[in-house]
Amino acid sequence: MRKKIVAGNWKMNTTVPEGVELAKAVCEKAAAVPENIGLIVATPFTHLASVGSVLTGRVELSAQNCADHTSGAYTGEISVAMLKSTGCKWTILGHSERRQYYGETDEKLVEKTKLALEAGLGVILCVGENLEEREAGKHFDVCTAQIKNVLYNFTAEDMKNIIVAYEPVWAIGTGKTATSAQAEEIHACIRKVLADKFGAQVAEDTTILYGGSCKPSNAKELFAQPDIDGGLIGGAALKADDFIQIAMSY
Repeated sequence: MRKKIVAGNWKMNTTVPEGVELAKAVCEKAAAVPENIGLIVATPFTHLASVGSVLTGRVELSAQNCADHTSGAYTGEISVAMLKSTGCKWTILGHSERRQYYGETDEKLVEKTKLALEAGLGVILCVGENLEEREAGKHFDVCTAQIKNVLYNFTAEDMKNIIVAYEPVWAIGTGKTATSAQAEEIHACIRKVLADKFGAQVAEDTTILYGGSCKPSNAKELFAQPDIDGGLIGGAALKADDFIQIAMSY
């Protein structure tokens, strides 16, 4: 039975003291969340060690990115070993904002995923189409290509440590949300693309999250879909009550 997960991506928000308080509040409220729901918080790099030191119980720590090199003269970059040393269990890779603003390519994501897995970090790999691609009817093609370009370079064993997050880019921070039916059909497509490469059992076991303006008001409907296994939460993750309410939407 695949894991249900709600992951909060804080993006470039909160100071370190604010982040520590938010993490404490999430941990305090996490006891109300059913045991079968995994909880992850992905903080800015500056927060990782401090937040990691206050996380308790089942709330796991994630980074929002990692370097594509192990060490060396790469000013401003953060290696997977550095992330591990803070207590990180996960890193988000390929978020649409990284692709859009910083030119991250699928080729670069292959290298980052490889380094993360070798270091023992789990990977939350983001895929998704922008508005132009959605309106042109290319959303299935875009998501299929992103999955193939990155994950087809890995093994069925590697997939045990990889979560896929579908982000309709047009629904991130815009207030728009894919309907539950729109989200489900892409999630089902992703699962089929995984099955084509790794077999039905691996595809069935892979957690696929929805990441497009998921909030307490729509989480229950989204999570009721058979192929949606939780959410990668942006703005709503910055309020502990909202984040926990989303996690209790199953």
